[in-house]
Formats: sequence, C-alpha cells, structure tokens
Amino acid sequence: MTALEDIEGPEVEFAGDPVVVAKVVDALMTIYDPEIPIDIYQLGLIYKVDIEEDGTCLITMTLTTPMCPEAQSMPPKIEQECSVVEGVTHAQVDLVWDPPWTPDRMTEAAKLTLGF
Repeated sequence: MTALEDIEGPEVEFAGDPVVVAKVVDALMTIYDPEIPIDIYQLGLIYKVDIEEDGTCLITMTLTTPMCPEAQSMPPKIEQECSVVEGVTHAQVDLVWDPPWTPDRMTEAAKLTLGF
C-alpha cells in the first residue's frame, strides 16, 4: 500500500482515515480509461476521496468529456472496485462536470506517457 503523502498526483481533496484513503487511491490507480492508457487517478479525473466514519467512501470525479462513452459504466466500475477496499463499507461516485477536466490535471508521468 502506498502512503498517502507519497502519492504523486493532481490536486485531490482527501478526507477521513488517511490509511483507508491511501488504499482507495491504490484501487483507483488500477482502473484505466479505456481510450487512454493512463489510470483514472493519474489522468486527473478524481477530485475528492472522502471516507466517512461508517466506512462509506465518497468519490467525486469527472470524465474527460461529458460525451464520454464510459459515462454510464465507469462510476459503477469504480464503486465496485473501491467497495472491496479494507475499511470501506460502501462506495459511491458523484460524477461532476464542474470544474471541467483539462490535461493540466494529469500527473507529470501521465503527460510524459502521452507525449505532452
């Protein structure tokens, strides 16, 4: 498991138990955008990870575009992956469009991979 302070990534708001948050981020880093060979965390799609006292994991995220063909399937996939993380009792994704995603949210590693 990666320590939360060691996770390189876009500006993401974290709340709740840092150990569980780090485990959730690890899980998010296993989920890839189907059209771009970068995981959704390093791509900058995650805005907030909040672990509530009862173990509920609330994830606020966006997609690269509102017309993304994964808009219907990506949130349930993320909820499924994160709900099995130790310390999480339930996962819920809130898909938002404001602020809109831009390539500036990507990690340096993701930008290098894509040639930015």
